[in-house]
Amino acid sequence: MMSTVLLAAQIMAATSSSTIVYADVVHPVSSPPIKNGCIVIRDGHIVKVGTAADIKPTGQEKVIRCAVATPGLVDARGTVGLTGQYNIPHDQDMLERSKPIQPELRAIDAFNPRERLVEWVRQFGTTTVHTGHAPGELVSGRTMICKTYGDTINEVVIVPDAMIACTLGESGLKSQDKSPGNRSKSMAMLRQRLIEAQEYARKHAAVTDSDDKDEPEDFPKRNLQLEALASALNGDMPLLIHAHRTHDIMNALRLAKEFDIKIVIDGGSEAYRVMDEIKEAGVPVIVHPQLIRMYGEMENASFTTAAKLADAGIPIAMQTGYESYVPKVRVLVFEAAQAAAHGLGRERALRACTLDSARLLGVDDRVGSLEPGKDADIALWDGDPFEWTTHCVGVIVDGKQVSTVVR
Repeated sequence: MMSTVLLAAQIMAATSSSTIVYADVVHPVSSPPIKNGCIVIRDGHIVKVGTAADIKPTGQEKVIRCAVATPGLVDARGTVGLTGQYNIPHDQDMLERSKPIQPELRAIDAFNPRERLVEWVRQFGTTTVHTGHAPGELVSGRTMICKTYGDTINEVVIVPDAMIACTLGESGLKSQDKSPGNRSKSMAMLRQRLIEAQEYARKHAAVTDSDDKDEPEDFPKRNLQLEALASALNGDMPLLIHAHRTHDIMNALRLAKEFDIKIVIDGGSEAYRVMDEIKEAGVPVIVHPQLIRMYGEMENASFTTAAKLADAGIPIAMQTGYESYVPKVRVLVFEAAQAAAHGLGRERALRACTLDSARLLGVDDRVGSLEPGKDADIALWDGDPFEWTTHCVGVIVDGKQVSTVVR
């Protein structure tokens, strides 16, 4: 007769969404690779990672096999979901040009989880994206962090308001007598708006903390721009500053010190020239896409920048970025592979597009590595992910196999 304990175990396995992934090599990222590895998934989360010999299946689980399993990739900066596949006005919500400063714009209000490009990047192993308004305006809007699978925004969102996207340098300047027309005007406008946000927050706090509630006219009129910037001033939301030239990076560091705010450098083509200053400031860098067109303010970009910053002890992450013309959405694993080949190495490159990216974004408690308790977001490969001949043959998001790619 079957024991009560064994019967209960089989009933649990049959009634829960249990899956076992077997792989020739499992890369947990948070720990060394596991040969002949195994990942147990239940109810959308990882419950065990180890060797196949460690796992005792009940026979009721769904079984998936692949050559290599890694965490789902985490894109530290992109515009997918606001940028659409047709590249025509109706699906291009990543940049609003009417004003240079618009921190009140929210990516969550524009993100389309059913956009074909979201599915496309997922098929290359990306399961989490930090996406939103593109560089190109002094303050273009707020970013969000979300999964790449789901029908509605409520299903995919992880962090609805992640960072405030800013641009310092040539790509954020205007022509034809429009502001900002040069770098000093950019800094003056941004500084002035931050000062106004400081005053707005001070008045708001003073009225809120007051015992006298009989004078509602003293309460500051709501201002969505100043509320957003105040969230940066109080540490709730970093400024994501797109900067490539050395002096633009230094302007960003000086602004962070002046207002005692958190910033993240986005791009950083010339970051290798000021590594000591970046490290001293404790500022992470989301390194420009390796395959970016190296012209204009990006003319001094290098394939080795990621490796140099990592060697210097500066936190880095990989991104797909944005350009104002095709390709507007890149493939994260290709970008990481280039960094791996130019000094970063496979292990650090994998970390830079998984766990290190998740840590920089503050979501490493859920994604970025294969560990018990974390979301079961897994990319399945038929070989080394950084080899050009390798394919992503499947993707699991929250324990559900959502992509099975046949090439």
